[in-house]
Amino acid sequence: MMQVRLLSPLPMAETTKIEWTDATFNAWIGCTKVSSGCDNCYAESLAIRRRWHDWKPDSPRKTMSDQYWRQPLRWNERALETYGRPMRVFCSSLADVFDPQAPGDQRERLWELIRATPNLNWLLLTKRPRLAAAMLPDDFSSVRWPNVWVGMTAEDQPNYDLRWKHMLEFDAAVRFVSYEPMIGPLELTQTGDPPLPDWVIWGGESGRGARDCRPRWAREITAECIDLGIAVFGKQWGTYRSNPLVIEAGMSHREAGEVDPPSHGKGGALLDGRLLREFPARAEVIHSGQQVLL
Repeated sequence: MMQVRLLSPLPMAETTKIEWTDATFNAWIGCTKVSSGCDNCYAESLAIRRRWHDWKPDSPRKTMSDQYWRQPLRWNERALETYGRPMRVFCSSLADVFDPQAPGDQRERLWELIRATPNLNWLLLTKRPRLAAAMLPDDFSSVRWPNVWVGMTAEDQPNYDLRWKHMLEFDAAVRFVSYEPMIGPLELTQTGDPPLPDWVIWGGESGRGARDCRPRWAREITAECIDLGIAVFGKQWGTYRSNPLVIEAGMSHREAGEVDPPSHGKGGALLDGRLLREFPARAEVIHSGQQVLL
């Protein structure tokens, strides 16, 4: 078993800086890069900095304590009272649920935990949708597993075209796309008219070495989602270099930060004056700083 010396505690808190979820949960820590979207992986830099995992491809994944695994059970008990809806849990922010190098018994343990927490909506995000159908439970469906949303990352058109077809190999209550980091344009209907995602999240890259994105990419995917009736969530520009207030309005980073503060997301998140943050089915839209439930 790999020994890891911790500089700080493993992530346990319910609070999270990821705008589209209420909490994060990692059944294990560690992953292997699969595409250019992974070049500046935030999970890798965070795990290495805090010595949770060395992120080497051949390193065993870091497993979590029983205490850590019990936390979602506590969330489940008070989710409806606290949120007035199922609590959203992103799994995994520091791994990939469908990673073939993950300890198989931990994935089975995850399915058991999900079954035991019906008041949590589990958001499983992967860059490996081609493996999902074989790794999901044998009885997986939107009816039997209504609290599981399955999403894939698609940082540009080629990766969307490569991955989305595999998302159609299984039935899920919600199928979503995380268009982050945006490193190229994306059109959902470019390859024809297959079943489309229920939800699209867009976001620019953040952190050291972040690649700039173009405002028109966010405008185009947002307009397409609105036209198709798909919930869309504008997460962040990643850096003020990509924020249209700087690129198009000529503001300084400081001025843009006053209009579109980092509290909206890294680098701000306003798109033409709007903070558009929808969720599938029961959408929550934050518009001009006011939250409206649809």
